Amino acid sequence: MSVTFPRGFRASGVTAGMKPSGQPDLGLLVADEPASAAGLFTTNAFAAHPVRIARARLASGRARAVLVNSGQANAGTGPQGEADALAATAAAAELLGIEPEAVVPCSTGVIGERIHLEELTAALPALVRTLSPEGGEAFARAIMTTDTVDKQASAERGGYRVGGCAKGVGMIAPNLATMLAFLTTDAPVPPEALRELATETLAEPFGALTVDGCTSTNDTVLLLASGAAGGDPVLRGTRPWAELAQAVGEVAESLVGQLARDAEGATHVLRVSVEGAREDAEARRVAKAIAESPLVKTAAWGGDPNPGRILQAIGSSGASPDPSSVRVWIGGVPVIEGGWIVPAYFSPDASLREAARAAMAEPEIRIRVELGSGPGRGRAIGCDLSCEYVRINGEYTT
Repeated sequence: MSVTFPRGFRASGVTAGMKPSGQPDLGLLVADEPASAAGLFTTNAFAAHPVRIARARLASGRARAVLVNSGQANAGTGPQGEADALAATAAAAELLGIEPEAVVPCSTGVIGERIHLEELTAALPALVRTLSPEGGEAFARAIMTTDTVDKQASAERGGYRVGGCAKGVGMIAPNLATMLAFLTTDAPVPPEALRELATETLAEPFGALTVDGCTSTNDTVLLLASGAAGGDPVLRGTRPWAELAQAVGEVAESLVGQLARDAEGATHVLRVSVEGAREDAEARRVAKAIAESPLVKTAAWGGDPNPGRILQAIGSSGASPDPSSVRVWIGGVPVIEGGWIVPAYFSPDASLREAARAAMAEPEIRIRVELGSGPGRGRAIGCDLSCEYVRINGEYTT
C-alpha cells in the first residue's frame, strides 16, 4: 500500500520542525540503484524552484532519490529560494553518497515562504538513517499539508508491482493540482519508455482532478522504475507493457479518488463524464466547467439537483454544441433532454425530482452529459463546495 511496495525502494519521513503544527514535514524516497524516472509538472507560469530543478534533472531520465518538504512551497522566493533547494538536495546527496543531480526536490505549503534550510539539513541524518522498505507510510504522512489522511495505493500485474502516494486537498485544478504524487514500480522500463508510460497513464487521471479551479505553483507527479523485478525491458506494444500500464492506471485512479474525497471541506465527490463532443479537448472543457462551477458545487453540497446550473455551465464552457442535441443525467436520472430541462422534473408528483435529489445525496455524485456533436469524450473529478472550505482557506496563510 505504498511507494515501497515495489522492490528496490526505501523511504522515510520525519519531523524537522518546519511546520508550526509539529507534524511530520520531511520525506525521502530512495531507489537502491539508479532508476528510470519521468515527471509531469504544473502549467503555472510561476512554477516553484523545486519544480524547475526537478524538470531539469529529469531530462536525463534517471534519478536516485526524491526529497520532499511540506510547509513551505518555495515558490515566489527569488534567487535565494533556488539556492535553498539546491543546497538541500546537495546535503541529502552527500549523506546518501550520490551526485546532487540524482536527487529530485519537491516542496508543498505556503507560497512565498522559503524552505527552512537549517531545520531541514539538521533533520537529514535521521531521515537517511531511518530509510526502510517499510517506510512508505511515514513518507506519505510527511508530505501532507492540509490533508486529513494520507493517500496510498498499490497494484500488481504480470509480476510487476506498482505503489503510490499523494497529497493535496486544495488549490487543485487541471492540469495537475496543489498536488504531489509519487508512483513507483519495480518493472524494468527504459527511461524513454517510462516517459511514454507516464504520459499515457498519468496525465489524464491527474489532469481530470479539480477541487477549486486554482492551479498550484508546485504540482508534481513522478513515476520511478527500479527494474528490481528483473527480466526483459518493458516496451510499448508488448503484453508486459499492457499489464504494467493497467497497474499504474489503477494506482493513479485510486489516488485521484482519495484526493477528491479528502478535498478541503468536501462532503461529496463529483464525477462528470462528457460524451459526444467534437473532440476530446472540448469534452474535457465541458466536464471541467461543470465540476468547477461554484453554482454546481454548492448545489452538490446542498443536495439540490438544480439542472439549470448544469445547463448554464455547459453553455458558458466555450464549447458550441447544438442545444437540441444535449442530454444530461444525474446518477442515471434524466434531467435535460434536447437542451431543455425535462418537463417531468417540475411535475406535481415530484417523483423525477426526488430521484435526482436522491442521486445528489450519494457520496459520489455522477453527472453524465451527451452533447451529440461527435466522438469526443472527457471527464472531470471534483467535489462539492462547503462552508468548511471557506473557513479553511480563510484561516490558512497563502
